[in-house]
Amino acid sequence: MRHPYLPPPYPPPPERSAELRQRFAEEARSERPDLSALCLLIGAETDGSLDEAGIDAAQAELDRLAGELPYRPGGPHAWAEAVSRLLGTRYGFHGTPGDYQRLESSLLHEVLRRRRGLPILLSVVWLEVARRAGAPVYGVALPGHFVVGFGTAAEQVLADPFDAGRVLTGTDAELLVVGATGAPLHPSMLEPAPPLEVVQRILNNIRAWAAARPERSDVALRAVELALLIPSHPARLRYEHGQLLVQRGQFVAGAEELEYYADLIEVVDESAARKVRQEAGTARAKLN
Repeated sequence: MRHPYLPPPYPPPPERSAELRQRFAEEARSERPDLSALCLLIGAETDGSLDEAGIDAAQAELDRLAGELPYRPGGPHAWAEAVSRLLGTRYGFHGTPGDYQRLESSLLHEVLRRRRGLPILLSVVWLEVARRAGAPVYGVALPGHFVVGFGTAAEQVLADPFDAGRVLTGTDAELLVVGATGAPLHPSMLEPAPPLEVVQRILNNIRAWAAARPERSDVALRAVELALLIPSHPARLRYEHGQLLVQRGQFVAGAEELEYYADLIEVVDESAARKVRQEAGTARAKLN
């Protein structure tokens, strides 16, 4: 459905959207959620031009890149160097500050096409290519900057896909964390990030992009509604969902969602619940 005043991406039609959301929910609830599949479903729900052939082509590209890695190059450091040489040096995957202003930087199919993206999406490329080749790889959600890790905690090697896969020293990682938070690096920050946490962060980034562009509340709404399909999502997403529905003129649905959120938080914060119910009442009044 095209909007005469908004630039692409345009969303898929309702039937396609319903099917994509069902697949996303099933994958998110599976025993071992597939990170690339979830990212491509986010892409298809955000960008209606991504059809099944496009999804298959993106998966095939990840397979192709994995096939170009050397067979068992060695320990964690050798793996990090091999993936960096392939993706960062040979194929030019990296990020720049300008990529933070582009929605495509959060969509895996576009990152594979442009070879540019946010740290977390470039990390997804590193993860999926290296995993397919048998590397001991995982995401590491440093505060403010996502990277990838190779090997066990005792021999961990970090690489920064945003910087073309540069292998990080301990000092590099410390500086990244201090720069983002002002606080020192804590060992807990270096633990592997589960796939659903990665997906939730990607959806958070899409919502942040849309929040700075009120005319793209359609993009924000789709990202929130996908995030609500992830098990154990934050309760506050319900509040954000209700606000977006009201903002887009869906006053009854928005008021119902706000009231649902008020019921959730009433036990722990009665005054906050009362304020949310007032917001719901204001939304209903807009119907008159």
